[in-house]
Amino acid sequence: MSTIVSNPEILGGTPCFKGTRVPLQNLIDDLEGGDSLEVFLEQFPSVSREQATAVFREMTAALVHKVEVEHAA
Repeated sequence: MSTIVSNPEILGGTPCFKGTRVPLQNLIDDLEGGDSLEVFLEQFPSVSREQATAVFREMTAALVHKVEVEHAA
């Protein structure tokens, strides 16, 4: 089950953490800007540590699958 959802009625379909109005992009922007996961979680208390780490697992799995598919072609 995905931790990220997209609903046209919530922030115009922007991918958000399930059960929140916190866009996934906020996590990516914070990390790219040098903030830690701790800082992100403090800024967005409606996102749990489990949700944030699940996103990393989901993104890793998607990337690995993409590379495997491309390699098999």
